[in-house]
Amino acid sequence: MPEVYKNFINGEWISSKTGAAFNDINPANKNEIVGIFPKSGREDINMAVEAASAAFDKWRRTPPPARAEIIYNAEKLLRKKKETIAKTATKEMGKILDETKGDVQEAIDTAFYMAGEGRRLFGDTTTSELKNKFCMSVRMPVGVVGLICPWNFPVAIPSWKIFPALICGNTVVLKPASDAPASSMELVSVLEEAGMPKGVVNLVHGTGEEAGMPLVEHPKVNLISFTGSADVGRRIAETCGKSLKRCSLELGGKNAQIVMDDANIDLAVDGALWGAFGTTGQRCTATSRLIVHKDILKEFTEKFVERTKRIRIGNGLSANTDMGPLINESQLKKIHGFVDIGKKEGAKLLTGGYFYEEGECKKGFFYMPTIFMDGHTSMRIAQEEIFGPVVVILPVNSFDEAIEVMNNTGYGLSSSIYTRDINKAFKAVFDIQAGITYINSPTIGAEMHLPFGGMKNSGNGHREAGKEVLNIFSEWKAVYIDYSGRLQKAQIDTVKEK
Repeated sequence: MPEVYKNFINGEWISSKTGAAFNDINPANKNEIVGIFPKSGREDINMAVEAASAAFDKWRRTPPPARAEIIYNAEKLLRKKKETIAKTATKEMGKILDETKGDVQEAIDTAFYMAGEGRRLFGDTTTSELKNKFCMSVRMPVGVVGLICPWNFPVAIPSWKIFPALICGNTVVLKPASDAPASSMELVSVLEEAGMPKGVVNLVHGTGEEAGMPLVEHPKVNLISFTGSADVGRRIAETCGKSLKRCSLELGGKNAQIVMDDANIDLAVDGALWGAFGTTGQRCTATSRLIVHKDILKEFTEKFVERTKRIRIGNGLSANTDMGPLINESQLKKIHGFVDIGKKEGAKLLTGGYFYEEGECKKGFFYMPTIFMDGHTSMRIAQEEIFGPVVVILPVNSFDEAIEVMNNTGYGLSSSIYTRDINKAFKAVFDIQAGITYINSPTIGAEMHLPFGGMKNSGNGHREAGKEVLNIFSEWKAVYIDYSGRLQKAQIDTVKEK
């Protein structure tokens, strides 16, 4: 019998007021239920927000180094429980165990890094235009923050949001994806064990419509941080805009890897395989386009197709598996639909393009890694985010054409170029319209101490990770201290003195 899980509100694990529930399904075996989770509604969200609101004043007054100690405790517990949490993540979202271990490791690294910020929440001191006056700026917490997270990195992405939010002095309501709720439950359980005060972190399970949007709409929520699709992001931004609520969006991508004629071709193939088919292509930073110089097109394509055909598909818990399933049946059908679109648009299918149903895999949502050739930049498969193991090869004649093709999309999240020419590499850094650019490595592989986010339809200008994430979860306050003993008037007094 699958375990029945609850929401976490005000330091207690409690049942949903709706009484409804949903099954967390193993995508490698749709007959296996990982757990049963509450299908929460507006009343549950209200309770969680009220708990976070009540806890905020005491938490914001807690010295940041004291907040950090709890996060350090969480980091130690995550290290101890890494294997267990990773297995849970693999069971509910499918990617191979090495990847889910990496998922947990990101949470560990983020906890350690953000705990350090407890002694580095630096502001600025500066001069005044007036005599005997001191000026500075300091960070202030935003308040209650609502965190809405996707299923593809069910431990890492919540940690990217939770730990900086907490170190800045905010309280949190987390709404994880309904396709991967167990991993977030594990993360919140770690925070509870680490000594987090009641009401500071709250967890509410449910769908986007029934739990996510009520969280976005709640008048006591001061900030929404969302990672997901551009379509949902636009709706959230519109809702937040009506009440002037702060909103941070990390959205999709149509990422490309450029392979120039002077590239190390074997290395470029390695990068393309990892970028396109890691996490079964279910990353916002996944390589969806390969922009390849015509002079090395034949060699690169032959090697890439041959290596792709060797990818071992199966349950992510198996040591022999290279690529796991898609997250659910809906996504499986969506991917196959894009393959049909590519064929109709005239792209040449080199490999893949069908459901994988060998052996035990017929019980899950598996799809063959798929490569298209001879695509045009206007094709839907070259413009729209697919979010699966599908990549299109786009031939080009020059570096300038490669950059033009790279930028010919509504997205601008991640990018990559393989070249031995230092001049081309640096030119690419400044000419590519993307928030992230890799030189001689794939479009995936972000490190949590650097800013993460995109341009154009890939976000709304904010950056997660790194020290820049603190700008999402804090407000800047300017402070003026006049010790002159008299009324001084900025601008006016300085004009008189002149």
